[in-house]
Amino acid sequence: MKKATIYHNPRCSTSRNALAMLEEAGREVEVIEYLKTPPTKAKLSELYKKAGITPRQGLRTKEAAAAALANASDDKIRDAMVKDPILIERPLVETEKGVRLGRPIEKLREIL
Repeated sequence: MKKATIYHNPRCSTSRNALAMLEEAGREVEVIEYLKTPPTKAKLSELYKKAGITPRQGLRTKEAAAAALANASDDKIRDAMVKDPILIERPLVETEKGVRLGRPIEKLREIL
């Protein structure tokens, strides 16, 4: 069975729908509740590089704390995400085909 890893927030409907999509696709899913177990700065860098996005593109701008990062460098944004993981946009999904930020959720089909 092919594996997938999802950086998941169970309170988020998009994240729950992404998890369901992975399970329906027959994936063995490793669920990482990133608010409880945040990725390291190095892991975030790796995920964003594989996804082809910048930390700014992975920033959850709906969070009030994101406003303070408006002019911040990618490095400062990653630091803020590690310190306060609610700033990480979700869901981030990794498979053997790459990494995608599931917004919109259809982007996950690219790596299934």
